[in-house]
Amino acid sequence: MSDPTAQAPVADLVQRCSWSLDGAEMQHYHDTVWGVPQFDSRMLFEFITLEGAQAGLSWRTILLKRDGYRNAFEQFDVHKVAAFNEHDVERLMLDASIVRNRGKISSTITNARLWLELPDPVGLVWSFVEGRPQQNNLVAMSDVPASTAASDRMSKELKRLGFRFVGSTICYAYMQACGMVNDHLASCFRQSECAALG
Repeated sequence: MSDPTAQAPVADLVQRCSWSLDGAEMQHYHDTVWGVPQFDSRMLFEFITLEGAQAGLSWRTILLKRDGYRNAFEQFDVHKVAAFNEHDVERLMLDASIVRNRGKISSTITNARLWLELPDPVGLVWSFVEGRPQQNNLVAMSDVPASTAASDRMSKELKRLGFRFVGSTICYAYMQACGMVNDHLASCFRQSECAALG
Protein backbone atom coordinates (compact mmCIF):
# COMPACT_ATOMS: atom_id res chain seq x y z
CA MET A 1 0.00 0.00 0.00
CA SER A 2 1.35 3.41 -0.92
CA ASP A 3 2.13 5.99 1.73
CA PRO A 4 -0.58 8.71 1.49
CA THR A 5 1.78 11.23 3.09
CA ALA A 6 4.53 10.68 0.50
CA GLN A 7 5.06 13.64 -1.82
CA ALA A 8 4.86 13.16 -5.56
CA PRO A 9 8.15 13.75 -7.39
CA VAL A 10 8.57 17.33 -8.51
CA ALA A 11 8.50 17.68 -12.28
CA ASP A 12 11.58 19.18 -13.91
CA LEU A 13 10.22 22.51 -15.13
CA VAL A 14 13.56 23.76 -16.46
CA GLN A 15 13.38 24.76 -20.12
CA ARG A 16 16.07 23.25 -22.35
CA CYS A 17 16.90 23.07 -26.03
CA SER A 18 14.76 20.24 -27.38
CA TRP A 19 17.71 18.23 -28.74
CA SER A 20 18.93 17.68 -25.18
CA LEU A 21 15.90 15.60 -24.23
CA ASP A 22 17.24 12.45 -25.93
CA GLY A 23 18.51 10.71 -22.80
CA ALA A 24 20.35 11.55 -19.60
CA GLU A 25 23.76 11.77 -21.30
CA MET A 26 22.52 14.34 -23.80
CA GLN A 27 20.88 16.38 -21.05
CA HIS A 28 24.03 16.38 -18.94
CA TYR A 29 26.15 17.39 -21.94
CA HIS A 30 23.71 20.19 -22.77
CA ASP A 31 23.58 21.42 -19.17
CA THR A 32 27.31 21.36 -18.46
CA VAL A 33 29.37 21.43 -21.68
CA TRP A 34 27.64 22.66 -24.82
CA GLY A 35 28.09 26.37 -25.33
CA VAL A 36 30.64 26.87 -22.55
CA PRO A 37 33.59 28.91 -23.88
CA GLN A 38 36.53 26.53 -24.06
CA PHE A 39 40.12 27.77 -24.20
CA ASP A 40 41.95 24.62 -23.15
CA SER A 41 44.04 23.27 -26.03
CA ARG A 42 43.50 19.63 -25.12
CA MET A 43 39.73 20.06 -24.94
CA LEU A 44 39.65 21.96 -28.21
CA PHE A 45 41.59 19.13 -29.86
CA GLU A 46 39.23 16.58 -28.31
CA PHE A 47 36.19 18.33 -29.75
CA ILE A 48 37.64 18.77 -33.22
CA THR A 49 38.18 14.99 -33.15
CA LEU A 50 34.72 14.16 -31.83
CA GLU A 51 32.92 16.50 -34.21
CA GLY A 52 34.83 14.99 -37.13
CA ALA A 53 33.92 11.51 -35.90
CA GLN A 54 30.27 12.53 -35.93
CA ALA A 55 30.23 13.01 -39.73
CA GLY A 56 27.36 10.91 -41.04
CA LEU A 57 26.29 9.89 -37.52
CA SER A 58 24.27 11.35 -34.66
CA TRP A 59 25.92 13.34 -31.89
CA ARG A 60 24.33 10.97 -29.37
CA THR A 61 26.27 8.08 -30.94
CA ILE A 62 29.54 9.95 -30.44
CA LEU A 63 28.67 11.24 -26.98
CA LEU A 64 28.02 7.69 -25.77
CA LYS A 65 31.47 6.75 -27.07
CA ARG A 66 33.26 9.76 -25.58
CA ASP A 67 34.93 7.75 -22.81
CA GLY A 68 35.98 5.19 -25.38
CA TYR A 69 37.57 7.93 -27.47
CA ARG A 70 39.38 9.33 -24.45
CA ASN A 71 40.83 5.93 -23.64
CA ALA A 72 41.68 5.11 -27.25
CA PHE A 73 43.38 8.45 -27.89
CA GLU A 74 45.38 8.84 -24.66
CA GLN A 75 42.94 11.30 -23.06
CA PHE A 76 43.54 13.44 -26.16
CA ASP A 77 47.13 14.16 -25.22
CA VAL A 78 48.01 15.65 -28.60
CA HIS A 79 51.72 14.76 -28.32
CA LYS A 80 50.90 11.10 -27.71
CA VAL A 81 48.31 10.96 -30.49
CA ALA A 82 50.71 12.59 -32.93
CA ALA A 83 53.15 9.74 -32.25
CA PHE A 84 50.62 7.05 -33.27
CA ASN A 85 51.60 4.95 -36.28
CA GLU A 86 49.99 2.46 -38.66
CA HIS A 87 50.12 -0.22 -35.97
CA ASP A 88 47.96 2.04 -33.78
CA VAL A 89 45.52 2.55 -36.64
CA GLU A 90 45.12 -1.22 -37.00
CA ARG A 91 44.72 -1.57 -33.22
CA LEU A 92 42.03 1.11 -33.13
CA MET A 93 40.19 -0.48 -36.05
CA LEU A 94 39.46 -3.34 -33.63
CA ASP A 95 38.30 -1.07 -30.81
CA ALA A 96 34.50 -1.20 -30.57
CA SER A 97 34.45 1.68 -28.09
CA ILE A 98 35.03 4.16 -30.95
CA VAL A 99 33.75 4.55 -34.51
CA ARG A 100 35.89 2.09 -36.46
CA ASN A 101 36.36 4.17 -39.57
CA ARG A 102 39.90 4.11 -40.95
CA GLY A 103 39.66 7.58 -42.44
CA LYS A 104 38.43 9.13 -39.20
CA ILE A 105 41.06 7.34 -37.11
CA SER A 106 43.88 8.33 -39.47
CA SER A 107 42.64 11.90 -39.63
CA THR A 108 42.83 12.19 -35.84
CA ILE A 109 46.53 11.32 -35.98
CA THR A 110 47.14 13.69 -38.90
CA ASN A 111 45.21 16.46 -37.19
CA ALA A 112 47.20 15.96 -33.96
CA ARG A 113 50.48 16.42 -35.85
CA LEU A 114 49.14 19.54 -37.53
CA TRP A 115 47.79 20.87 -34.21
CA LEU A 116 51.31 20.68 -32.79
CA GLU A 117 52.69 22.63 -35.71
CA LEU A 118 50.38 25.58 -35.06
CA PRO A 119 52.08 28.41 -33.15
CA ASP A 120 48.82 29.10 -31.28
CA PRO A 121 46.06 26.57 -32.02
CA VAL A 122 43.72 28.07 -29.42
CA GLY A 123 44.16 31.54 -30.86
CA LEU A 124 43.63 30.24 -34.38
CA VAL A 125 40.27 28.56 -33.79
CA TRP A 126 39.01 31.48 -31.71
CA SER A 127 40.14 34.01 -34.32
CA PHE A 128 37.11 33.17 -36.47
CA VAL A 129 34.87 34.81 -33.84
CA GLU A 130 37.40 37.54 -33.06
CA GLY A 131 38.38 35.91 -29.78
CA ARG A 132 35.04 36.15 -27.99
CA PRO A 133 31.80 34.12 -28.06
CA GLN A 134 29.06 35.24 -30.41
CA GLN A 135 25.80 35.56 -28.51
CA ASN A 136 22.87 34.45 -30.62
CA ASN A 137 19.30 34.88 -29.46
CA LEU A 138 17.49 32.10 -31.28
CA VAL A 139 13.80 31.42 -30.76
CA ALA A 140 13.33 28.02 -32.39
CA MET A 141 15.50 25.06 -33.36
CA SER A 142 14.71 25.92 -36.98
CA ASP A 143 16.64 29.17 -36.43
CA VAL A 144 19.88 27.31 -35.63
CA PRO A 145 22.10 27.34 -38.73
CA ALA A 146 24.07 24.33 -39.97
CA SER A 147 26.95 26.59 -40.98
CA THR A 148 27.85 30.26 -41.14
CA ALA A 149 30.33 32.53 -42.86
CA ALA A 150 32.61 32.12 -39.82
CA SER A 151 32.51 28.33 -40.01
CA ASP A 152 33.14 28.56 -43.75
CA ARG A 153 36.29 30.56 -43.04
CA MET A 154 37.42 28.16 -40.32
CA SER A 155 36.86 25.17 -42.58
CA LYS A 156 38.72 26.75 -45.48
CA GLU A 157 41.71 27.64 -43.32
CA LEU A 158 41.92 24.29 -41.54
CA LYS A 159 41.70 22.47 -44.86
CA ARG A 160 44.42 24.71 -46.26
CA LEU A 161 46.62 23.68 -43.34
CA GLY A 162 45.93 19.99 -44.08
CA PHE A 163 43.31 19.15 -41.46
CA ARG A 164 40.73 16.52 -42.38
CA PHE A 165 37.06 16.06 -41.47
CA VAL A 166 36.68 19.81 -41.02
CA GLY A 167 33.87 20.76 -43.38
CA SER A 168 31.89 23.89 -42.60
CA THR A 169 29.03 22.01 -40.91
CA ILE A 170 31.51 20.14 -38.70
CA CYS A 171 33.27 23.40 -37.89
CA TYR A 172 30.00 25.05 -36.89
CA ALA A 173 29.09 22.16 -34.60
CA TYR A 174 32.60 22.54 -33.15
CA MET A 175 32.03 26.25 -32.57
CA GLN A 176 28.74 25.50 -30.80
CA ALA A 177 30.23 22.78 -28.62
CA CYS A 178 33.20 24.92 -27.56
CA GLY A 179 31.19 28.06 -26.87
CA MET A 180 32.50 30.13 -29.75
CA VAL A 181 28.83 30.70 -30.49
CA ASN A 182 25.99 30.52 -27.98
CA ASP A 183 23.15 28.76 -29.76
CA HIS A 184 21.09 27.86 -26.72
CA LEU A 185 17.55 28.98 -27.47
CA ALA A 186 16.30 32.12 -25.76
CA SER A 187 13.87 29.97 -23.76
CA CYS A 188 16.65 27.66 -22.52
CA PHE A 189 17.99 28.22 -19.01
CA ARG A 190 21.55 27.77 -20.29
CA GLN A 191 21.35 30.66 -22.75
CA SER A 192 21.88 33.34 -20.11
CA GLU A 193 24.32 31.20 -18.12
CA CYS A 194 26.58 30.65 -21.13
CA ALA A 195 26.20 34.30 -22.14
CA ALA A 196 27.50 35.29 -18.69
CA LEU A 197 30.57 33.10 -19.23
CA GLY A 198 31.30 34.91 -22.49
